[in-house]
Amino acid sequence: MLIGGIEAGGTKFVCAVGDETGKVLEKISFPTEDPDETLARAKAFFDQYEIEALGVGTFGPVDLDKSSATYGNILNTPKLKWRNFPLLEKLKSDYSVPVYLDTDVNVACLGEYKYGAGKNVDSCLYITVGTGIGAGLVQRGKIFQGKNHSEMGHILVPKHKDDLFEGSCPSHGACLEGLASGPAIEMRYGKKGAELSNDEKVWDIEAFYLAQACMNYFVILQPEKIILGGGVMKQEKLYGFIRKQFMELLNGYLDVPNINNLIVAPELNDEQGVKGAFALCM
Repeated sequence: MLIGGIEAGGTKFVCAVGDETGKVLEKISFPTEDPDETLARAKAFFDQYEIEALGVGTFGPVDLDKSSATYGNILNTPKLKWRNFPLLEKLKSDYSVPVYLDTDVNVACLGEYKYGAGKNVDSCLYITVGTGIGAGLVQRGKIFQGKNHSEMGHILVPKHKDDLFEGSCPSHGACLEGLASGPAIEMRYGKKGAELSNDEKVWDIEAFYLAQACMNYFVILQPEKIILGGGVMKQEKLYGFIRKQFMELLNGYLDVPNINNLIVAPELNDEQGVKGAFALCM
């Protein structure tokens, strides 16, 4: 079975074809421009193959309420040309195959659950820490969703005692995303995270926020794996800092036999999005 997958990011589109085993046979990536140009480039790629289904993980917010008149539409995104764009409707009209749509982070979580770091557990949480912060939960093969998709990046967390930064989130200021996303790091220090690799104080403060998030999600959802990905997590020292602060915050309340097996890195080499899109079709 030949399957198409799209990781529709706010910065770039990744299009791939593969099979039900998660094998990627061919893929391309290109910048996310206006909808017409971007989707035309995607269609030109997929027209080379006889795909039987198409899975899509998209940037958001996106309407995933199947009872809604705007189901499948991109909603109040800062990418103005995409705002209120009927993405699912457009894809269904472009391809004569079933099309399955979810958020980029939910689909990445499904990819890691089926083929990566979560493949040996019943439940896993995937958190992406990059331009924004989002999280998705998969339990027993199903993506968790309430009336619409979750916005776990916008939880409120206590501030670090040495952090004077007011936060970068235009809606909430000092929410998790406003304090710990890539843009928040750059606004706070005037440099990108990659330029601050050797400053341990930077990453101690970053870990303080991410450990709180992991703690909050863990006590509420009890996932067997917490997978932390995204551009900020390329700073591999963060994993150790987060694990240490997580255990201090948990303070023995719940049993964690091996913290190194609970909070982990992704295993799919930045292909969790397209591989999760394949899995969405099944």
